[in-house]
Amino acid sequence: MNRKQKKMLARILIAAVLLIVLHFLPVTGLVRFALYLIPYLVIGYDILIKAGKGIKNRQVFDESFLMSIATIGAFAIAIYKKTWDFDEAVAVMLFYQIGELFQSYAVGKSRRNISELMDIRPDYANVEVDGVLEQVDPDEVEVGSVIVVQPGEKVPIDGVILEGTSSLNTSALTGESLPREAKPGDEITSGCINMTGVLKVQTSREFGESTVSRILDLVENASSRKSKSEDFISKFARVYTPIVVYCALALAVIPPLFLLITGQPPAWADWIYRALTFLVISCPCALVISIPLSFFAGIGGASNAGVLVKGSNYLETLSQVTTVVFDKTGTLTRGVFEVNAVHHSEMDQVKLLEYAAYVESASSHPIAKSIIAAYGRPLDRSRVTDIEEIGGHGITAVVDGVPVAAGNDKLMAQLGVQHIDCHHVGTIVHMAVNGEYAGHIVISDTVKETAKEAIAGIRRAGVKKTVMLTGDAGLVARAVAEELGIDEVYSELLPADKVQEVERLLSIKGEKEKLAFVGDGINDAPVLSRADMGIAMGALGSDAAIEAADVVLMDDDPAKIAKAIRISRKCISIVYENIWFAIGIKIICLLLGAVGIASMWLAILADVGVMVLAILNAIRALFVKNL
Repeated sequence: MNRKQKKMLARILIAAVLLIVLHFLPVTGLVRFALYLIPYLVIGYDILIKAGKGIKNRQVFDESFLMSIATIGAFAIAIYKKTWDFDEAVAVMLFYQIGELFQSYAVGKSRRNISELMDIRPDYANVEVDGVLEQVDPDEVEVGSVIVVQPGEKVPIDGVILEGTSSLNTSALTGESLPREAKPGDEITSGCINMTGVLKVQTSREFGESTVSRILDLVENASSRKSKSEDFISKFARVYTPIVVYCALALAVIPPLFLLITGQPPAWADWIYRALTFLVISCPCALVISIPLSFFAGIGGASNAGVLVKGSNYLETLSQVTTVVFDKTGTLTRGVFEVNAVHHSEMDQVKLLEYAAYVESASSHPIAKSIIAAYGRPLDRSRVTDIEEIGGHGITAVVDGVPVAAGNDKLMAQLGVQHIDCHHVGTIVHMAVNGEYAGHIVISDTVKETAKEAIAGIRRAGVKKTVMLTGDAGLVARAVAEELGIDEVYSELLPADKVQEVERLLSIKGEKEKLAFVGDGINDAPVLSRADMGIAMGALGSDAAIEAADVVLMDDDPAKIAKAIRISRKCISIVYENIWFAIGIKIICLLLGAVGIASMWLAILADVGVMVLAILNAIRALFVKNL
């Protein structure tokens, strides 16, 4: 409990004690009124000030105004009737503040829970100066600097391990409890905790661009992107509150005037009391507080599971996803390619691999890396010139003065080279040397261990259709799709073709159905932006893909997609439970108050009770471990 909450608790206790003492004090008249003003002002001065500021700023209709009018009116009725019973007026304000305290504590607790789950911001970085470690602000560490991470410390900045081996705790980032082994040459992500050995790390990013900073930025800014449900509640409160104030005014005036016209006693005090009770009941606290809290808790729960949702609007959209479209490489497959064979080559296989390695030497594509790794020798980049990448086809270059081309059958057709088809499953890189066909290299990628279960889990989560888009050959694409149980597959696509295919799928889906695209590469950014919901594989994904996406999976596990959908649907169900529960109870209590059955005591207890139950229900969205 923070200082402000402790102060409020003290005010509640003081006002409650004074109320009990004054109830039994044998004093009447204006003296009793003056004495009751003491606990009333102790507990309610801030509400009165807030209501006054609202009137001054022409923003009259809020909870503070309703509470102020209701309690001041209760004082006036007690004086008018000469009952001198001011207990109700003070108690209404007291119970309202108890509800506010509970709300403040609940919201604060949920924020603390989320902060603890996301407690990954490093306080310092160790830089070695003259053999001595100095702790510096991570913001001051430049790219390329060498930092030291000791056992038990958080990795402050993304980088590459130069020296040392260790186990890394990545649970704060990925939700994965198993430690990961790290060795020299491995990339290391900020926010992880070094468990065992001392590591020397060469930084590859500035602190502001590192993984930990981007995660915290995403979580902190998530609340600024409101869902349709939150917008509805905000608009509802702006319209609803003036309506109930005018209804209360009508309840206070019209029935007494009707009775007066028909020759009956108008009973002004009774009808004004009913109107004041109506005002107390009408406070939309439960809705205004619990709906944003539900989304906040849902985003926090997802973060704990290693799923970053950039806003409550995206959480709501995710709950409506019925079609999931996947990129293949790096998403459903590991993206780790290996050269399996060289076929139909009349020249020495090592020589063919040498030509291929030099042609691919300027590319960062996984296939290029696999060819260079298979060649296994240092590359002298001065031997290769005139490198030209042809999108969706391959690469041409001049190696040792000899024209060489490496690519698919489209490239061979473009160059007028007669190629030989390969019937093995895998990515086929055809080679042409000096304008003649030189054979082809067979490269294969492996399916991720969790990919098949991910597709099955997505179906269980309620997704109707799964689609795979890839630039790979049809044979490879169909083999992967069949292994994983994917409904539709489209192969040999350029990045622009993927966008067109997603647009076609968007045009044929239902109006209330949403389409999600899952990808990881820089060429997936346009498709991620075009889909209703973009999901990026965060740990290995490119910065462009992560920026374009609406949801980021921190450990590249496609099985997390089903979990993210289940989290979103749980959160949305809680939101609707609170909306229907709060509105239903409000309507019943408003009717009871209007006909004089509900007293002001019952009104405030119902209001506070509904708010407490709605908040407790909202906090359930934090707990996603068993989803």
